[in-house]
Amino acid sequence: MQNLVHVTYDQTGKSKSTNAFGMREMQEKAYEGRTAQYLLLKAPPASGKSRALMFIALDKLQHQGIKKVIVAVPEKSIGASFGTTELKKYGFFADWNPNPKYNLCTPGEEKSKVTAFLNFLDSEEQILICTHATLRFAFDGLDVKKLDDTLVTIDEFHHVSAEGDNILGQVLKSIMANSNAHIVAMTGSYFRGDNIPVLMPEDEAKFTKVTYSYYQQLNGYEYLKSLGIGYHFYTGRYFKKNPETGISALAEIIDENQKTIIHIPSVNSAESSKLKHDEVDHIIDVLGILEYQDEKTGVNYVKSHKTGRILKVADLVQDNPKSRDKISAYLREVKSADDIDIIIALGMAKEGFDWPYCQHALTIGYRGSLTEIIQIIGRATRDSNNKIHAQFTNLIAQPDAEDDDVKLSVNNMLKAITASLLMEQVLAPNFKFKLKKDEDDEDEEEDEKTIKIRGFKLPTSQRAKDIIATDLNDLKAKLLQDPQMLKAMPGNVEPEVINTVLIPKIIREIYPDLSDDDVEAVRQHVVVDSVIKNSTIEEQGDKKFIRMAGSFVNIDDIHIDLIDRINPFQKAFEILSKSVTTQVLKLIDEHIQSTKFEMTEEEAILLWPKIKEWVKNNNGEQPNIQAFDHKEKRMAEALVFLRELKRKKTLANG
Repeated sequence: MQNLVHVTYDQTGKSKSTNAFGMREMQEKAYEGRTAQYLLLKAPPASGKSRALMFIALDKLQHQGIKKVIVAVPEKSIGASFGTTELKKYGFFADWNPNPKYNLCTPGEEKSKVTAFLNFLDSEEQILICTHATLRFAFDGLDVKKLDDTLVTIDEFHHVSAEGDNILGQVLKSIMANSNAHIVAMTGSYFRGDNIPVLMPEDEAKFTKVTYSYYQQLNGYEYLKSLGIGYHFYTGRYFKKNPETGISALAEIIDENQKTIIHIPSVNSAESSKLKHDEVDHIIDVLGILEYQDEKTGVNYVKSHKTGRILKVADLVQDNPKSRDKISAYLREVKSADDIDIIIALGMAKEGFDWPYCQHALTIGYRGSLTEIIQIIGRATRDSNNKIHAQFTNLIAQPDAEDDDVKLSVNNMLKAITASLLMEQVLAPNFKFKLKKDEDDEDEEEDEKTIKIRGFKLPTSQRAKDIIATDLNDLKAKLLQDPQMLKAMPGNVEPEVINTVLIPKIIREIYPDLSDDDVEAVRQHVVVDSVIKNSTIEEQGDKKFIRMAGSFVNIDDIHIDLIDRINPFQKAFEILSKSVTTQVLKLIDEHIQSTKFEMTEEEAILLWPKIKEWVKNNNGEQPNIQAFDHKEKRMAEALVFLRELKRKKTLANG
């Protein structure tokens, strides 16, 4: 199957070069926001968030009256990212020197760590590193005022939730309400997989946001030139030979010449055999024959079936703590591409794991969390001199008509495709959009990433401007996870309905404080940004053209009305239709039809001109509600709806 997403980058080197203070591009951008009481830093894996925090925290300690810094990380292994770091020799005014005594990301029971946390608040020490769990436990019974003049940092901030039962969310809310503490929140994937807001709008509005995009990061690399995201669908078990092809799905997709992380299915997923250790054995059998396991390092040496060469394979699935710690320690010391070839993981190698030589993240089974997908992809997008291309592949079981869970399988497949759509939006180049006026405005300084659009609406409030500047990808994540959108995106609903009815409805639900004008401005930015990123721009002579869906338009003639007639998310489903069997496609189609959303007055009125045009072009015949064509059927449903609406209004008027 071809990649659903393929993005190329310019290899500018900007994201890796440093300024006079030793700061990379993202860190410099974050440092500019250092005086904010509440700072939200969104940046991709490997962009240097840990060091960015050090710069900000040291400035607050020395220049902003902050007395203490607390760094909270989701798991103990990530605590190592905040260990002693030399900064002065690269131009900064201080080094980061936490006392190991107050690094609580170490083995031991939580009770003793809570005691150490409380002792820290009464000590002269300035820096403490702990897990989210320790912060939560220590907060019980703690006088929040003790956190006055303290900087509290939450790493991997997407673990927080505004839901009432999310303890970390409640801790954060209490700190903001009852102390003068400063907060720095950091994440590589701000949107949560469950579509629950991280913060309530009123709390989120208090944060100064610094966003460094995936595209900025990857475009500024030295070696990485391209990234592909693809899906491969299989029947049966992924490690068993297909009777028709004589080869397993895993064998088809894996390339032993690519440094690969294989994420086996979650134990609770349909793709899992429920025997995780057996699955590791099966994977090794697919790769080759196990020669031996190194007692000192835990590395498995496997002789390849294909080439006969020895593959170094790491098993992170094993439960034995000593064995797992042994191989984990080896991986932390990896210094060259030759040190390991393949890593097999389950629930690891996502957050806080660094293997820059990784070229391929191969994930087996559906992943419901967009956050998890982003973290996994992030493992393969480190810049390294052994690769020019990074690849993410998701092996997903095809739905089977005989399977009791066919609806679940179809839904999972659609959600997986949706995740790829979001990733395309995140990873593609960033554009700026402006209103194209009738008068000559060519004297304005514009770069090649600025596109002017006729009829384009600009935001009026600062709130709407901030949403457009920093939250578009978060908004897209929420749109793409909306059940109504999932039903509409495959193309069974007119694009205008998606763009002008459904999307603004969801925006109003997410941002109830926006005026109608600002809802429309945000809507237009979302739609335009999505369509443009899903299109290709071509130069012919001295003119630029953009290929959008079936349209090929001079970039100077783009009008918002034209863009509103394009489904920004349909391309992936078109590729999907060419990549699965006719039977699977039929199952998908049946599922979509069975879960379609109800007709609304807005949609019916919008479809009315199309109905009249359809009747005119079909010799006066009306659309048939039994039609196989989705669009004809939808128009027929709208016609029935409008007749019923007219009948009700007539009755109401006597």
